[in-house]
Amino acid sequence: MHSHEHEITNGNEKKTLVVIIFTVLAMFAEIAYGYFTNSMALLADGYHMGTHALALGLTYAAYVLIRKFAGSEKFPNGTDKIGTLTAYTSSIFLGFTGIWIIIEAVQRFMNPLQIKFDEAILVAVIGLVVNAVCIFIMEGKHEHHHDHEHEDYNFKAAYYHILADALTSILAIAALLIGKYFNLICLDSVIGILGGILILKWAIGLLANTIKILIDMK
Repeated sequence: MHSHEHEITNGNEKKTLVVIIFTVLAMFAEIAYGYFTNSMALLADGYHMGTHALALGLTYAAYVLIRKFAGSEKFPNGTDKIGTLTAYTSSIFLGFTGIWIIIEAVQRFMNPLQIKFDEAILVAVIGLVVNAVCIFIMEGKHEHHHDHEHEDYNFKAAYYHILADALTSILAIAALLIGKYFNLICLDSVIGILGGILILKWAIGLLANTIKILIDMK
């Protein structure tokens, strides 16, 4: 690995670790407060953050392995594909997240539930603040590769998970505010479906790019 690429990889590894810490702290805070207040919304969002923490953990583990086996005879062609394989796995997680959001939104549309607007808005705002901090960390001095073969898809997958979470928080806040003040409860489901489709699109794009690298497809 060239020194410039090595520097970028090390930087991305550190950013990922900081983002994991923020995500895990927010997850435990939401779960603890959810149990304390008997809030299902907070509990659900806390456990949802747990799935993103798992995906981010995979990303960080890949960086550790890449660093550990750099220059190893076990990997004569380099360790780049460790990160690509992790990104591939993470894109599947992201895809399931998009599908789950769509299914949940369709069910809510068919069988509307009474929404506790104030509580739900609080949860969405907490999630958005945490994700905004994480995005700021990940964007810091972020460099893009013009050569797709050497692009850090491992980091990109982690970034998409945080971006997906931020997107769902923004859409949720908008839908909940409109639902609360204009009584358009069905809009929550419609926006949820659109958000799920967009996340699924990101996942498919990432999946396609990582598969091409893994099978050495031009």
